[in-house]
Amino acid sequence: MNPQRLDPRMPPTEACVLPHILERHAAARPDRVFAVFDDGVTWSYAETRAEALRVAAGLAAIGVKQGDTVLIWLPNGRRALAAWFGTNHLGAVSVAINTAYRGRLLAHVVGNSDARVAICHEDLLERLLEDDCSGALAVIFTSPVKAAAEAARVARRGITLLPFTALDGDPGSVVVPALQPWDLQSICFTSGTTGPSKGVLSSYLHLHAMGWHCTEGVTPDDRYLINLPLFHVGGTLFVTGALARGASIAVMGPFETATFFDVCRRLAATQCLLLGAMAGFLVRTPPGPADRAHNLRRIMVIPLGEDAPAMSRRFGFEVVTLFNMSEISAPIISDPNPTLRGTCGRLRAGVDGRIVDENDCELGDGMVGELVVRTDTPWTMSHGYHHNAEATARAWRNGWFHTGDAFRRDAEGNFFFVDRVKDAIRRRGENISSFEVEAEILAHPAVLEAAAVGVPSAFGEEDVLAVVVPRPGKEIDPVELIAFLSGRLPHFMVPRYLRVVPALPKTPTSKVEKHALRTEGVTEQTWDRESVGLRLKRERLGE
Repeated sequence: MNPQRLDPRMPPTEACVLPHILERHAAARPDRVFAVFDDGVTWSYAETRAEALRVAAGLAAIGVKQGDTVLIWLPNGRRALAAWFGTNHLGAVSVAINTAYRGRLLAHVVGNSDARVAICHEDLLERLLEDDCSGALAVIFTSPVKAAAEAARVARRGITLLPFTALDGDPGSVVVPALQPWDLQSICFTSGTTGPSKGVLSSYLHLHAMGWHCTEGVTPDDRYLINLPLFHVGGTLFVTGALARGASIAVMGPFETATFFDVCRRLAATQCLLLGAMAGFLVRTPPGPADRAHNLRRIMVIPLGEDAPAMSRRFGFEVVTLFNMSEISAPIISDPNPTLRGTCGRLRAGVDGRIVDENDCELGDGMVGELVVRTDTPWTMSHGYHHNAEATARAWRNGWFHTGDAFRRDAEGNFFFVDRVKDAIRRRGENISSFEVEAEILAHPAVLEAAAVGVPSAFGEEDVLAVVVPRPGKEIDPVELIAFLSGRLPHFMVPRYLRVVPALPKTPTSKVEKHALRTEGVTEQTWDRESVGLRLKRERLGE
């Protein structure tokens, strides 16, 4: 007997397992567009399935089997989508990795993945061939020219190079296995900004649940813009959700503020995700005719630091937000155009969430603690970290997944993100949210980007360091900015230190690398409010 029939919570495979969903759509409406790409190429549902089966056949020909892991190291585009779908059509596990990885970080990810095959872009090949990175790999796919030039050199190390055309197999030769919702679909590596990247294990049902709930409101007539990398869950979950809902996707390259609406219009996108920094860049552009020269009707902003109703009025689309991470499945979702600044929304159906202290004891409304969550349907969250039992046990202690994020909840059940637990600042007995400090700095008309971190204080605990990027053509006067913040923040949250930089250090998914800012600390270029105040006091006293 099929175990799914005994548990009404479990959806049928054709509704939640990627190869079976695609097969169903390709049979029901083969000519309907599923994917459009930045280079103008369009794939129907039937063509998408054929491309996936072609890659699956090529992988099978070199020995990839169900359950094997396949590294995918490609930028967004047709190859990346075909590699992912093709890997899953064999029942193999896709392991898409960050195109910025190199050196020890790359070696760690390659080794942890257990992959024997990598599908690699030719421009990234040299990094992968470094002695400490390629030992676990037997086959690497790249361009024909590169393969021919490098073949002799790498053959001595037991590595075989084949061109991407080697993946052009016979689609009719592939038998897609009867995959189940709980089978492993992918391993997604965390950003690794504070330590070795962890490989998040995701079943088909996990990624389906995440994509389904993140695309609430998407219809078959919508086209979701994929503007985050497909090695990032922020890219893959919207592909998964659009596929499950019978919609289409538009796959673009890196986000650029100046061309964003042009791209949306050209690719006929109706919905998209914007990271908080991306939304901030758009809001800070001068208003003009381009503001509504697009087809977007709804955008999701994560995290939402802007005024959602104001964005909606200006740009003509609905704004929603939510809280999610690679290990969970969108447990908190907002209503359209939320008026409560800083909210992520409320718990969705099927999710239980609590705010707890360091001992996992539940805290009351208004109190700040760590958010822990769990779902009522099996396999709708990650079931652990690859080859990392210690991290898995730590994250799942006491039967709840620990997000590592500090939240508070109001009496109406609205959740508010406060900070990453590791990024919270402790100053002279006061807990400070770096997120809230940054929100007020960004309200200054001369500031484009901002990050607040804690640095060691001579009196113990920490002082607040703000690192800011000015808007183009603007200058930031530290004295004026501190005066501006003094009227908007409690005195203990006003930064002591201020540094102006041309750009903030970021991961390829636009997350600010705060650990780098903390490591740099107070540099010679850092302005110190207390030193300036002491100097002015001495001048007034005639010292």
